[in-house]
Amino acid sequence: MFKPKLLTVLPELTREQLGRDIVSGILVGIVALPLAIAFAIASGVSPEKGLISAVIGGFLISLFGGSRVQIGGPTGAFIVILYGIVQQYGVNGLMIATIMAGVILIIMGLSQLGSLIKFIPYPVVVGFTSGIAIIIFSSEVKDFLGLRMESVPAHFLDKWAAYFAALPTTSPETLAIGVTALLIIVFWPKVSTKIPGPLIALIVTTVAVRMLHLDVDTIESRFGEISASIPAPSAPSFDLATIRNLIMPATTIALLGAIEALLSAVVADGMIGARHKSNMELVAQGVANIAAPLFGGIPVTGAIARTATNIKNGGRTPIAGIVHAITLLAIMLVFGSWAKLIPMPTLAAILIVVAWNMSEHHVFRQLLKSPKSDVAVLLTTFFLTVIFDLTIAIEIGMLLSVILFMKQMASLSNVGVVTGELKDAEDENDPNAIITRAIPEGVDVFEVSGPFFFGAASKFKDAMHVVGKPPAIRIIRMRKVLSIDATGLNMLKELVKDCRKTGTKLILSGVHAQPMFAMQQYGLADEIGEENLFGNIDDALDRARTLLGLPTEGRPQEFVASVEREKK
Repeated sequence: MFKPKLLTVLPELTREQLGRDIVSGILVGIVALPLAIAFAIASGVSPEKGLISAVIGGFLISLFGGSRVQIGGPTGAFIVILYGIVQQYGVNGLMIATIMAGVILIIMGLSQLGSLIKFIPYPVVVGFTSGIAIIIFSSEVKDFLGLRMESVPAHFLDKWAAYFAALPTTSPETLAIGVTALLIIVFWPKVSTKIPGPLIALIVTTVAVRMLHLDVDTIESRFGEISASIPAPSAPSFDLATIRNLIMPATTIALLGAIEALLSAVVADGMIGARHKSNMELVAQGVANIAAPLFGGIPVTGAIARTATNIKNGGRTPIAGIVHAITLLAIMLVFGSWAKLIPMPTLAAILIVVAWNMSEHHVFRQLLKSPKSDVAVLLTTFFLTVIFDLTIAIEIGMLLSVILFMKQMASLSNVGVVTGELKDAEDENDPNAIITRAIPEGVDVFEVSGPFFFGAASKFKDAMHVVGKPPAIRIIRMRKVLSIDATGLNMLKELVKDCRKTGTKLILSGVHAQPMFAMQQYGLADEIGEENLFGNIDDALDRARTLLGLPTEGRPQEFVASVEREKK
């Protein structure tokens, strides 16, 4: 389970496949170059930190990961949360949060929670992903238009109000470079799919700004010189108060990283017909996120677009991901100093395209046709992400999904009396239906359908008061109850007390394994009496007849023996 995929595929690696992996890794490294720089700047840190993250994180994810083709590095999903952390706690706070997220990811992997990520509701994922896309786009308007603004407000509505106020200061030269870069990125795939469009846009616009001496902001004018080397590892200064404040942001980073990495791995599996190891992948993500900030990097995860590029270019083993990291390192060491010439509107154009691809607008529109509960979760998560905060959006979105799920499960659970007037509602074709049995006078039979959890407890309590006069014997049928929780157990315990007060005998029938075990652990089986717990309704009715002093209808030997033991 925790064996890296690299060790699994090495014995079957051929020379031909090794060659394809190397070529694919080089191409993916070139694709990752402008993205790593753009993601770092959008996250509020210097450009080289994005490159360092892609090199260190990408290398470790491929080395220890559970996927054949996963490409790791900084992604757009992190931009919103990282920018907020940097603004409030600085780069040191970001390093602490990233390391904390790495520890959380390792714990998730070792606890085998990889498969549980898929239970996060799809509307929540689409809601915050689309919200992040809107925020990324909003963050790039200033650099794309060249607006003259001293600062950009942090909140979405304030940001757009400031943009409209500064619209007259739009720089035609900056806008021209941004539009040129955007058109190249969009239409270049029609010319060639081998060389990435963002790289062509970066080269063309950088040369244009340099040769034409255009008054356009560049990385150098904004950030100064770019380091062309990877620094020695150093640990951040830890502060207990900061750690407490960063618990939720770190958890959000871990959750986002886990979702995106495993989603990317699942998509990759479908493209190559393979299976990834989700828990090993989470451990690898954790290791990468602990190591990357020690060298000055930012959070990393599996990147869907770069992983797909790897697959399309023939990559089939983790060697491609390792080569991708080495390629980025070589580019950084040899051409890193030239990166300072890249125009800011070009990076803005790259991120605008990333935001468009992230938005999943077609999926969003399709989900609007889903049940109202899913639409509510989708829109709530989306608007909370855009207007308020990503962490709050995920928390509220998950909470709302859980509440709606519990409501749906409670609606599937039913408790009712099946003797008397409601007996006619039963299916006569059911061989175990009460309508086919003779019910002695003074016996009421109730049936619980569905999971007996806290959402259904109130229904059970109300049903117990349907009959005005307490019966001599009350039989609870649980043949359709496959699970019970603490609230359900406590409700049964209250029923036992009520039955004792009224002198009613309580019998349970059709008790499945999980409810039986839970009742034994809770001590409820002893209170009810094991002689009053039965596997089917016929034995329960025979027990009722015995308690009433009536003749039974062919009881099995084990039941007769239990009655004899009771008499003794």
